[in-house]
Amino acid sequence: MKKGSIHTTVGIIGGSGLYEIDGLSDIREYNPATPYGRPSSPLVLGTLEGMRVAFLSRHGQGHRIAPSDINYRANIFALKQLGVEWILSVSAVGSMREDIQPGQVVIPDQFFDHTRQRINTFFGGPVAPGIVAHVGFADPVCPDLARILADACGPQDVVVHRGGTYLCIEGPQFSSKGESLIYRRWGVDVIGMTNVPEAKLAREAEICYSTMAMVTDYDCWHETHESVTVEAILETLHRNVERAKQIIREALTSLPIDRSCPCESALKMALVTPQHMVPLTTRRRLAPLLARHSGPQPPPRPQRVKRLAKRPQRRLALVPKSRGRK
Repeated sequence: MKKGSIHTTVGIIGGSGLYEIDGLSDIREYNPATPYGRPSSPLVLGTLEGMRVAFLSRHGQGHRIAPSDINYRANIFALKQLGVEWILSVSAVGSMREDIQPGQVVIPDQFFDHTRQRINTFFGGPVAPGIVAHVGFADPVCPDLARILADACGPQDVVVHRGGTYLCIEGPQFSSKGESLIYRRWGVDVIGMTNVPEAKLAREAEICYSTMAMVTDYDCWHETHESVTVEAILETLHRNVERAKQIIREALTSLPIDRSCPCESALKMALVTPQHMVPLTTRRRLAPLLARHSGPQPPPRPQRVKRLAKRPQRRLALVPKSRGRK
């Protein structure tokens, strides 16, 4: 793809330590309302390496939102409203393997959802009642985007591990030693708190998704390393955040003009509710998701015209004619 062209809109979701992207031009902010509320922070729109980019701080400005309190649905829906087709996610993770060391990068290709209280679908519930969809999630990461991200790590002289399982826990507490040892027996590779339901919602929105998992620690299972602390995480992240920005810039130059992966048609066979049975309100609210698969969209709801109350007509009292004096 030529660097001077502008074709694909890319969403970049920054996690702990990555709160902004340098080098954006034509910058403006977008603070949308979605059917699911406001996203974590205003989206910063701009051009980077010839691509239209939308940057979103996952934890909000100043890192004010805990993992379980992130409005994942609003975040992904806002990116979909902008026409985003690719999401590059950056996350801090702990390593569950001896050979995956702090300071290295993992591009996982699987997720294990160990959360307990997060809504992980756009369909159904009070916001979008009367519609059901079952998207395929056997391969939750876009293979094309994962390859591009992994290849972009090469010029930055960073050790990258391609593939692996990302275990997503509820948090906000780190694991106990007992939990950490059990997770190791499960065969997972890294542990984090934010990529689920983010990846699930991206699939429902037919957006290609991949994450650059930046390893900061060994959780608490390692006998010769100290247990994970916020201080240790931030120290490692600050050393690698500039490198992460360069990896993102490199990846942008390799994105294809047209997508050929299954992500772009994830909803094609997933919608099981007949179109005529989906409530009109739901169809309007989910129009950015359903436009390609539901036929003509319902017209916008007409605005109500405020009728002026009719003024009561004055009734003139009948006054008997004065007879006067004779």
